[in-house]
Amino acid sequence: MASSITPDIAGLRALSHPVRLRMLTLLRGDGPATATTLAQRLDLNTGATSYHLRQLAQHGFIVEDTERGNARDRWWKAAHESTRTDFREEGVVDSDVEAYLSTVALMYADRMRAAVSEMAFLPEEWGTVGTLSDWEVRVTPTQAQALTQALVAVIEDVEDSDDADAAPFVVNINAFVRPGQQWGES
Repeated sequence: MASSITPDIAGLRALSHPVRLRMLTLLRGDGPATATTLAQRLDLNTGATSYHLRQLAQHGFIVEDTERGNARDRWWKAAHESTRTDFREEGVVDSDVEAYLSTVALMYADRMRAAVSEMAFLPEEWGTVGTLSDWEVRVTPTQAQALTQALVAVIEDVEDSDDADAAPFVVNINAFVRPGQQWGES
């Protein structure tokens, strides 16, 4: 099973910053990096990058990669393969959740736009394996929870491949009640 972290409210607030969420995504997807490398990739100065890295480390999202670097070059790596959220925890404030989820939604949209723009250039064998599909089903809260848990289980059961043809394959689950519902009306 993939390692994951469920942030507390302070961690959720830390991840609400778009730069931090992007850094964590880069460290998870591309592997360990230095503040200098991340600064170049994100078009930031190294001081700001170092600050954001310290914030991520403080909340347990990243750790120092002690097998790399020297006294001048400090390498960082993701501490977990995924982040899970539990918005039912005591002390979680709606505005904190909304800030975090808004940042996640923007990042998902950016990644999806980039994927769509690159589709025409994919190798033939990769050109038809993904999907940008959506479904709308009418379910109870219990059914919605079971569906979400089943989808997560399927994804977590996939083993990373060492095959030469393997490539990073992004899977986002976006499952939510359709916006605009009129609750309490019959």
